[in-house]
Amino acid sequence: MSGFVFTTTRQLISEPGSVSQLGELCLQLGMQTPVIITDPGIVKVGLLEQAERALKSSNLPVLAYADVQADPPESVVLAAVQYAIDQGADGIIGYGGGSAMDTAKLVALLACSGEQLSDIYGVDQVRGQRLPLIQVPTTAGTGSEVTPIAIVTTGASTKMGVVSGRLQPDVALLDAELTLGLPAGVTASTGVDAMVHAIEAYTSRHKKNPYSDMLAHQALRLLSTNIRQAVAEPGDLSARQNMLLGAMMAGQAFANAPVAAVHALAYPLGGQFHISHGLSNSLVLPEVMRFNISQTTELYAELAPSIMGNNVPFGSDTELASALIEYIAAMIAELGLPTRLRDVDIPESALNGLAEDAMGQQRLLINNPRDVEFEDALAIYKAAY
Repeated sequence: MSGFVFTTTRQLISEPGSVSQLGELCLQLGMQTPVIITDPGIVKVGLLEQAERALKSSNLPVLAYADVQADPPESVVLAAVQYAIDQGADGIIGYGGGSAMDTAKLVALLACSGEQLSDIYGVDQVRGQRLPLIQVPTTAGTGSEVTPIAIVTTGASTKMGVVSGRLQPDVALLDAELTLGLPAGVTASTGVDAMVHAIEAYTSRHKKNPYSDMLAHQALRLLSTNIRQAVAEPGDLSARQNMLLGAMMAGQAFANAPVAAVHALAYPLGGQFHISHGLSNSLVLPEVMRFNISQTTELYAELAPSIMGNNVPFGSDTELASALIEYIAAMIAELGLPTRLRDVDIPESALNGLAEDAMGQQRLLINNPRDVEFEDALAIYKAAY
């Protein structure tokens, strides 16, 4: 066995209603002036009220930057940083989906270290310290509550990542009551996003290890056995909590065994056409898996029971791997998600530009089990069209 290092968020809380502990957790981390980083949708549907009550019960102020956008641009991140500085923040709470939590990581760092955002893109470029950080996901997808990664939109259609162990949060608080009533499409796409994290971690060319493998398997069991119920019955608290736990485990897996070509090809879809990250992943997942199968047959066969359960057929590794891909493709359609790029109004003329942008994601492509050249990326987009 090769040596490996595994890191994750220091404290994990998984329990319906646990957002009521938020004030106490802030005090335990020494926060007296915490700032919540969230988005307008969270405020609009009233989800912020539970956090407000928890902070007030601990005699803490309620301060919130609530203008985070999906796929946050640099301007939003910097505005949130300035808000935290102006309020004298001594701790940060990320409250929402991946965009809010990624922004919260960068606010916790930049409001403390004084570093410039433009100087820390890439892997291990962070030098300063951050403020205490609590993450409260309101979707079961990104796993940002347990990852050392933050993604920022850096131009009209490009994204860059900040990757540093110093972004790893102090506390991840999983409360399924905050996910009740999510639209079916959001539940489905974020759930598939989490499954992608586990699949890519398990097949990653770099840093794959027994611990991340174990988490990937368990994440896929939880996600695959609960996603249909969570979509069909949005008020099923048990299914929702299992989805949150599965997404977190998938996040732990890919935080240590990084994701690859699915994400590299998904990012241009979000950057150029503003398609949600989870849906972008689901649109290219089956075709990337088909592309990779020559290098991942055995690994896909190993994952098949965790995803397919009792539907696993008897057969060779090749047959199992192929069956898994078709099962996932059918599941995406069954969940009601678009399955082709043309279904989300992407013109065929855009495929060449998408492939060019995807090749800029070398941070991700180097982890793919099979080398991806421009012609390969273009062929995958064409197959997904």
